[in-house]
Amino acid sequence: MTPEPIALVVSDVDGTLVTSDKRLAPATLAAVARLRAAGIGFTIASARPPVGLRSLVADLSLDLPVGAYNGATVIGPDLAVIEETLIPGDAAREAADRLMAEGVDVWVFAAGAWHLRDPQAPYTDLERRTLQAEPRVTADLGPLLAAASKIVGVSRDPAHLAACEGRLAAALGDRATVHRSQPYYLDVTPPGFDKGRFVTWLSRHLGIPPERIATFGDAANDIPMFARSGLAVAMGNGDAAVKAAARAVTADNDSDGFAEGVARFVLAPSTGGETAVARRAQRSGPKA
Repeated sequence: MTPEPIALVVSDVDGTLVTSDKRLAPATLAAVARLRAAGIGFTIASARPPVGLRSLVADLSLDLPVGAYNGATVIGPDLAVIEETLIPGDAAREAADRLMAEGVDVWVFAAGAWHLRDPQAPYTDLERRTLQAEPRVTADLGPLLAAASKIVGVSRDPAHLAACEGRLAAALGDRATVHRSQPYYLDVTPPGFDKGRFVTWLSRHLGIPPERIATFGDAANDIPMFARSGLAVAMGNGDAAVKAAARAVTADNDSDGFAEGVARFVLAPSTGGETAVARRAQRSGPKA
């Protein structure tokens, strides 16, 4: 029995949809246009705050709900909040305290803004370019923690941050979700909310069964949405664990990997030919 064609594509942003210097490549824009022409919906799920998605929504002409903060906040194409959940105050305070005790810089996203203590700390320039927004500098992040949408631990030492991820996740348990969105960013977001939950929300909201949804990603926080979709495509620049969780692997984000994945794994099957997914599956065997 031939599987039903993909009706919706949900993509991660950083490391997937945009290049390493945070650009939408012409091939990516063309791929999204091809999806639209084929009647396939497209939207994004990102660890970014809503303000950091504004230009993408405009450049991609998105017309479906978008997942910010790893899906804990759902916004419309007009950036208006549809649903929003915050980190419980006690978990937010403990997360910030533990990250600072680990010698990690802490950012707090609250009330629609990016807050930090040191505007010259590592990766602040990158985040400015990414979000196209300036941070709000404060000596005391404490008062913001009762209304935090996301807390980020930032470090130039990926190995240290990876170790922090395990310790912090164990300490917070089910009181928060802890994932690295980049090797240098450790995100703390509301409990029970991840990109997988956002994919399920979209499935119900749009009436599209999970098996007709394709997801693209490169990082550990993308794995939950892989598990909730019929077709999961990992980027070539993704970690081994991300690739192992996917159904297919495409090129890296600086080599038009998203566009390649759309052409090979989403649009090619609609032509009636043998799918690249099937060919890859025959070579590598089924995923556990």
